[in-house]
Amino acid sequence: MVLATLVLVVAGCGGPSPRAWAASVCQALTPWRAEISKLTSSTQQQMTAQTTPAQARENLVRLFAGAEQASETARRKVEEAGVPEVERGDEVSAGFRGSLSKMRDAYGRARDTIDGLDTAQAGPFYDGVRAAVDTLNKEYDASALDTSKLNSPELKEAFDEVPECR
Repeated sequence: MVLATLVLVVAGCGGPSPRAWAASVCQALTPWRAEISKLTSSTQQQMTAQTTPAQARENLVRLFAGAEQASETARRKVEEAGVPEVERGDEVSAGFRGSLSKMRDAYGRARDTIDGLDTAQAGPFYDGVRAAVDTLNKEYDASALDTSKLNSPELKEAFDEVPECR
């Protein structure tokens, strides 16, 4: 009887508090941002490095696969954080997950595009890489979360206050 009561009480509590949710989301996004920053720097280095097109392709494919995986890991951790207990919390959570899914998919497409480039001639290869990176940047920008539609005073305050988000 005590266990059944405890289950009902816990089930009735809803999702995590705004502070707990914000902390979980920031813990998911901090390593992701670091990985993406590293990717950006490494990609720029690969574009100017004196390597063969085949070496550049291998390195870029590996980098984009890493960014794709990092984005999926962040998306999964945001999903695991649950739905914050705020008005329209389900939309906020879905917005974060959707944005990360779109970023993950953009990295995957860039990886696949570069993996499919012919490395026989450096000029056309690097033109293809630049086109793939341009497309990635456009898709990445388009996947940004529109926070204006998901404005929650409780979450804004939580993101400003929890140490995990600083």
